[in-house]
Amino acid sequence: MPGLAVKMVEPTGGFQIHDRMIRFNLFVPRLYNWCKSLGFEPGKIMPSRAFCADESQGYPVIMIAKHFGTFPFNHGRVGGVVATSRHGPFAAHGQDLVIVQASHVGYDPETKKFGMYRRAQTTHGECSSNCGKIQNLISWYQNEYEFARQNILLHNDDGNKIVIVDNQLLREDREEGLFLRLEKIISADEEGRWNTLRVLSTARTFSPTQEFVDAMGEAAFNRVTPQAIGKRLTADRFYFQRGISPMAEGVHHLEHNLIRYMPQIVTSAAPTLTAAEINTQVEFDRMFRSIVKDQAYKGKKVLFIAGLNIDISPEPGTRFPLTKYVPWAAYVQDRDGYYFTLEQQELVQTLMQQSADNPHQIDLESAIATMASSDEISIEA
Repeated sequence: MPGLAVKMVEPTGGFQIHDRMIRFNLFVPRLYNWCKSLGFEPGKIMPSRAFCADESQGYPVIMIAKHFGTFPFNHGRVGGVVATSRHGPFAAHGQDLVIVQASHVGYDPETKKFGMYRRAQTTHGECSSNCGKIQNLISWYQNEYEFARQNILLHNDDGNKIVIVDNQLLREDREEGLFLRLEKIISADEEGRWNTLRVLSTARTFSPTQEFVDAMGEAAFNRVTPQAIGKRLTADRFYFQRGISPMAEGVHHLEHNLIRYMPQIVTSAAPTLTAAEINTQVEFDRMFRSIVKDQAYKGKKVLFIAGLNIDISPEPGTRFPLTKYVPWAAYVQDRDGYYFTLEQQELVQTLMQQSADNPHQIDLESAIATMASSDEISIEA
């Protein structure tokens, strides 16, 4: 299977979390009240969630059930990918429709780092990666990046600045791996050929471009011994190629979503956070078109909102995480087919204008008690 080469690194950005976070127990009633302001009929609204399978996503599901009065349909695949193949069944289950998508990332308030979550049900309450699917996926790319960081060396030879590049990183016939944008690192001759200064046992030496020298700084080439490029290997100087099966929803879908952005992800100060943000952006863009084109949504009121769940580990004595939702964008459709989208700032403002009080919320304990005390119904086979 040919590898997927993404030589054009697409720009990322625009996703803001500061001053955009809403505690989930306050986000959902505001979302419900926004739906009412749009003409959605209480008691006839069918919600759906598109979350990862991680247990940390259970609390948001409970909040949706509490405020919308029914357990939500499931549009979610692991990693926060939306199962668009489920549009038809979902649309048939309600008069007015709401879909809430969220990629997710853990947060440790003690270390103030993203990507970890305390698993209270483990033997000693150990922490593990969150989202585990995203971390597992990007780890291969992080390993390739770390190798490149340690095996591109900066030095000088009798006063001449040189770059020492590992042989593997120079091979363009590889099926997968990290590939350097050599034109942004080493000088070429008049015919465009890389001018090798010296052949070593596992590497070659080259003269750097002036732009590369300026970016690295003069001092980087003046150490007593060769110095690894380290974190100075920035996202614009490499790309990834990997053999991934052709895209099919739910099969390598998350990796297809992220690979073109992997240089930005692995060089980020918080890779799992950056990956989760990007996946939310990609999924909203994809879902927008799938809803507009799907006949199942014709003649329906629809609200689709995409964002990020930040999972703060439960404190001792508490059951659930303090989940915060960061809205990214929303799609709103009326029954006559008119629709519009809201970008992040306008979306957050719209939600914050809604009341956090929901008179239609249900008492889950009472609902469960009523169900438990109801008369037995015999099932005849």
